[in-house]
Amino acid sequence: MPIIASRRYQGGQPSAKSLPVDGAARGVLPEGSFDWVGLANPTPEELEPVRQQFGLHPLAVEDALNPVQMPKVESYGAHLFIVARTAMVEEGDNIAFGQTSLFLGRDFLITVRLGSTRAHTALRDRLEADAERLAEGPDYVAHAILDFLVDGYQPLLEKYEDSVQAMEERAIDSFPEPSTIRRIFRLRRQMRRFDRIVGPMEEMCERLAQTELPLIDAGARVWFRDVLDHVRRTMARMRGLRETLASIVETASLLEQHRQGTMTRQLAAWAAILAVPTAIAGIYGMNFDYMPELRQKWGYFAVWGVIITICGGLWLRFRRIGWL
Repeated sequence: MPIIASRRYQGGQPSAKSLPVDGAARGVLPEGSFDWVGLANPTPEELEPVRQQFGLHPLAVEDALNPVQMPKVESYGAHLFIVARTAMVEEGDNIAFGQTSLFLGRDFLITVRLGSTRAHTALRDRLEADAERLAEGPDYVAHAILDFLVDGYQPLLEKYEDSVQAMEERAIDSFPEPSTIRRIFRLRRQMRRFDRIVGPMEEMCERLAQTELPLIDAGARVWFRDVLDHVRRTMARMRGLRETLASIVETASLLEQHRQGTMTRQLAAWAAILAVPTAIAGIYGMNFDYMPELRQKWGYFAVWGVIITICGGLWLRFRRIGWL
């Protein structure tokens, strides 16, 4: 059975023994009590006793076992069904996505993790150390789990921000290498994938924070507003990353265009300068019988003087306008 932990809580205090999950019907719990069961990568057969014991809706269970669900919140009368997506960076720049589904009832909370390797053990330990908060009920625990999942986006963004900043600094000094350009487009593709889950995460958290839903007290909505704020900050950082990646390509293209323009101007300037002796040499290379200056003692030096004067004037002119 892929049950990571199953506990009953009374007044914020955990029971000494694990809660049995065998499909048996639950009795009425004392006031201020609730059950919290956490599962990881269960099969339909393994989740069936949980469904029977807590009266989970079959459609919600089917969605919880589907690893490609988008974030959402749905009401099934006796319980709410919430789907959240996790994200973490694998080796390289690829993002590994996972899914955590929550079944929130009046006196229970069931979490089902698919694909995510980030366990909730540390979160459970932290909540059990704060009995006052835990005593607020399963809706507060649901908020804490969503907040934990959204905070898991931060290492991903920090890694991407460090990589993008380094590429941005290098792009100012020199045109990016082909490998860097390929990496930029890989990062942009990963950010688009990330955007496809963060957008629905915002909508889901907004509904929890601003809509009157059964099983969520009005006082608990302020906690979900905090999660919503974290999601929106994540989206803002993500938009900044995408804009920076686009600006790196644009800046590199502008710098390359400037470099090519400088080279073109230099080549044009030297071509104009060299055209002078070429033209004069072409003139005196024509087979005319009578070219008076050729028979003068000063003719050779006069031609060189003309060449040097014109070429020197052109060189000075091009230097003044920044072409050389």
